[in-house]
This record gives sequence, C-alpha cells and structure tokens, in this order.
Amino acid sequence: MGYRQISDYSIIGNDDRCALVGTNGSIDWCCFPTLASSSVFGRLLDAEDGGHFSIHPTDSYDGEQRYYERTNVLETSFETSSGRATVTDFMPVSERDRRDGFQHSLYRHLRCEGGQLTIEVDFKPRPDYARADTTVENRQKGIVVNADGGEQLHLQQFGPLSVEPLEGRAVGTALFEAGDDVWFVLQHGHHHPVSPSECRQDEKETIAYWRRWAADIEDRAADIADSEPWYEEIVRSGLVLKLLINEGTGAIYAAATTSLPEEYGGRSNWDYRYNWIRDAKFNVQALYNLGQENAAHQYFEWFRDILRTDPAEIQPVYGVHGEEELTERQLDELDGHRFSTPVRIGNAAADQRQLDIYGAIVQAVYETLRHDEHLDNEDWKAIRRIIDYVCDVWDEKGCGIWEYRDEARHYVHSKLLCWVALTRGIELAEYSQDDVDTERWETERDALRKAIEERGYSEAAGSFVQHFETDETLDATCLLLPIYEFLPAEDERIQATIDTVMDELLTDEGLVHRSRGPDTRSEGPGAFLFCSFWLVDALVLADRVEEARDVFTNVLDHIDSPYLLSERIDPRTGEFYGNFPQAFSHIGLVNSAIYLRCASGDASLEHDPLTEDGLQPIFRT
Repeated sequence: MGYRQISDYSIIGNDDRCALVGTNGSIDWCCFPTLASSSVFGRLLDAEDGGHFSIHPTDSYDGEQRYYERTNVLETSFETSSGRATVTDFMPVSERDRRDGFQHSLYRHLRCEGGQLTIEVDFKPRPDYARADTTVENRQKGIVVNADGGEQLHLQQFGPLSVEPLEGRAVGTALFEAGDDVWFVLQHGHHHPVSPSECRQDEKETIAYWRRWAADIEDRAADIADSEPWYEEIVRSGLVLKLLINEGTGAIYAAATTSLPEEYGGRSNWDYRYNWIRDAKFNVQALYNLGQENAAHQYFEWFRDILRTDPAEIQPVYGVHGEEELTERQLDELDGHRFSTPVRIGNAAADQRQLDIYGAIVQAVYETLRHDEHLDNEDWKAIRRIIDYVCDVWDEKGCGIWEYRDEARHYVHSKLLCWVALTRGIELAEYSQDDVDTERWETERDALRKAIEERGYSEAAGSFVQHFETDETLDATCLLLPIYEFLPAEDERIQATIDTVMDELLTDEGLVHRSRGPDTRSEGPGAFLFCSFWLVDALVLADRVEEARDVFTNVLDHIDSPYLLSERIDPRTGEFYGNFPQAFSHIGLVNSAIYLRCASGDASLEHDPLTEDGLQPIFRT
C-alpha cells in the first residue's frame, strides 16, 4: 500500500498521546508512551516498514470519517456493494480515578451496520521508529508484542474475528453480518484484562468527558461565530488544541507528527512535537478567548520556570515536559512520507539564537496579567533581566522566526519582538512597586523603532521587508506590525505593506505564502495557513473587513469536515503539507474569528479586541 494524503487522516488521543487514523481505517501514526516518544505505528513515514494497525473491508469501499459530536472519538465508516460497517477509535479518558496505565491504551470497535461484508485486520507494530527487533506472539493474555529495550504491547480482542501471529504481525479475516461486532484493545507497557462491557463503559466515559469539556467552550464559540457559519470549525479547533496540551505541564505541542514535508522531495522535514516560545502570545490569546482560563493559567506557570532562566540560556523551543536537550538526529532507516527525506527526530532549533523569543515571553506575561494572574518579586526580577538583556542584544543578528539555518540576519520580525519586549517592560514598570529607572529601556526602544522604520521599510517594494539587508524580499510577518501596535493600521506604510502582501504573497485562491524574494529558500507549493490568518487580522484592524472576511472564508473553503488543519495547503490542488494537525493553524483560526466578530461593533466577548475607542489589536495597552 502507498501513502495517503495528509488530509485523509483524523486524530484521536488523550493527555500526552495521539494517533492518526486514515479514512481507510488504518492507524498509521501512534507514539507511546507520549506523543514525543518513538512511534509504534509509523506507516505515515514509511509505507512498507513503518508499521500500522488496519481494519477495512476486503472488497472495494468508500470510506468517510466523522467525530462523535463534540468529542475526539472518531468513527470511520465503510460502504461496499454488499454492506456497511464502522470502526470507532478512541484513547480512553475519564474524570474519575482509574487504574495505572489506563490512558496508555487505544480502543477500536468494529461493527457491521447492515448487509454483510468481509473484514480484514492487519496488526503490524514496529516500535522505536521500526528500528527495534520485534516479536509478535499469541499468549493466554492475548497478542503480546516484545521489542528490544523492553517495550511491550498487549492486544486483546473480543468478537467473531481474531488475529493470529504471522511473520512479525497478527492478521485475521472474517465475514460480518448486521449486528456483528468486535473490540480490539491495545495497551502499552501494562496489561489489564478487560471485557466487552468494560470497553463499552470506557467508551461511554470517554464520550462524556469530551462533551463535558466541549460544553465549556460551546457558548464562547457561539459568541465568536455569531451568525457566521464557522461555529463547528471553532469548536473543532478547541478540541484539537485540547489534544495537543500536556495536562501535566500546560505546554502545547506544535503538532502531533514529525517530518511531514513542507514540499515533496525537499529537505524541510522537521520534528514539531515540542513547545515553541514564539507561539506563546497566540496560545494565551486563543485559550482565553475560548474560555479556557485554567489552561491559560497552567501555560503561564510553565512560562514562569522559563522566565526565571538566564536570558542568554533561554531556548526557542523546549520539550513539553521541560526537556532542554532536543538533539536532532536523522532516521535513515525510514523512507519518509512519499519518500521525502530526511526523517528527523529532535530539533536543532533549540540551539539557535532567535531574538524574537524575548518579546514573545514578555508579551505572553503582559497578556496574562490583563486577566487575573499576578507577578511576584522573582517574576518581576526575571522580566527586568530579560529587558536588560534585550537592550544589549537587539542590534545583533539571529536566525529569525522561520529558523533559517544558513546566514544569520537582522530580521524585521525579530527587531519588532525586541521592541515589544521593551515596550511592554516599560508599561509593566509603571505598575510595579519598585522604583525602576527605565531611561535605558526607553532609549533602546526608540533606537529600535528608528532602525525598523529606516531599515525595515523599502520604498522600492512598497512594504516592510523580511530583513534589513534587502529592499525586495517580502515576509508575511510584517503583517504583525499593526497587531503589536508598532504602527497604527491606518499608517500609509502599513496600508502599503498590506497591499503589497496581497499583490505578491496572496494567491488567487485566497491563501498567503510565507515569504518571497531572491534570498529566501524554496517555500514549496504550500501556503502557510497562519500567515493567511495574520492577513485577516491586519485587514480588520485597517477597517477592511469585507476583504478580511473573504480571506478567512477562502481558507475555510480549503478544509472539509472534520475540519483539521495542517501547516500548509497547496492553493492549486488543496493538498496538505507539513506536520499535522498544526496547533499554530488552529490558533490562528480562533483568533481571526475573534477579530471578525468584533469588527461587527456589537461584540460582548470578555477578552475581545474591542475597546471604547474602537477596534484595537488584541494585544493592546
């Protein structure tokens, strides 16, 4: 079997675990015991040897997917010429205390809904990214998988179809008639005997858990969507973000996968199973706007630990459990998705110098303090250290938000975020109990503004540009200038920048490319979804609301139910690229919906960007 399109997959999971299930009923990506662990099923990255767990009819069929309403419980339906069947997939979660290892499990329930059809099951685990020597045996407790290093899996099965070991996998086929059903329960690192009645109870509790959680965001999503037709997309975005949040630390995975290519045949295949500092400001904004104050508070606590680190030692990216060592390695044993190599685990961006991270941290703190958090003396000392450090280094070069690995440059976005750090620091000082001398901060802030305005804007391009060393390379990050209040949206240079982005980076299909110019690497065919949402926000601020709505609806036209977003979409073919599902894209969708809602002038959202003076950036003074 070959590779499927990324858009053919949907996600299931629970706290710190996820799996991708294709419309063909195959689990082609799943890592245990955490989302950032090595894969057990990895056909997404190697069609032959990566491993999978597939359930599907033997005859030709049509496959579709849907989530049980307001849950992350997935149903894949099959229809053949002779019958209909469904597979329900979920990772268990409950609000009551359960046994150790309860969540380290995956449940699959196959049932024949009508007629009759023959079903084939192929269970082919390949632990440790298919590198481990693995045995699959039938024992009294069910199918037992042992891999080098001690990793163990147990598969229990109940019903008229059983799988038997065959050359490193377990396979089985059976004829199903209406009403027949079978349960498969996969447990990692533990074995707890279950029964069909327990499986049904665990499914019931999992559905109830998700619906209780979704109830907390439904009213907010309805307020955000108002009369617009994107309520379901907002709710699904919230459910995806919930899957990507580690409940133990509050940190957020950027995506559930590694090495899904930005373009086929290129080398831009990265591991996104980490928490990026640059996402902080947008994460806080989205969580509050979805009414997830507890999640925002926990995320803030995660930042407190980083905040108190020596500024020179703060990394652009961390593991969600606080890991600092993210050594990047290539897995030459895997072919890569659609043969796009290398396959990477770890991320060398952790060792890069990205000056924008300081503004992201201070802005996230600033935004959180607008609600009901507070800074203690140690927090304030840490912020002051960061601001002093920014004064020392803002005029140096770095790798930038896009983490280019070649030449370091004076990226305009990095300078903007340094300006944000200084500006917010000065504002925070006004509310502190200390008598803080901000003279140097103000001096450096003014110097930064002058540098950005004089060296970051190109009359020839009619736009702010990507970095100080160019007059023509464009970058969608310049759309953030009015969002961060560096300049008002009505400023003629901002208006010109928006127009240039729409002329040069916006496709006919309404999607925005990340950058364009003679000194940028190939962006491939895909447009970067978060950049499209930045354009929506900038247009709303510029009082160009109908244009903003057009861009927003054009993005949504490229996704179908169940409304999962990748990093990029090819405007011509609609094909998804990059790691999936992408938190950054879902956060952008939620936040842009907020802007559009507030542009109506009658918004009553608690955390909206509407003030008495009119529409303002969400991150505002």
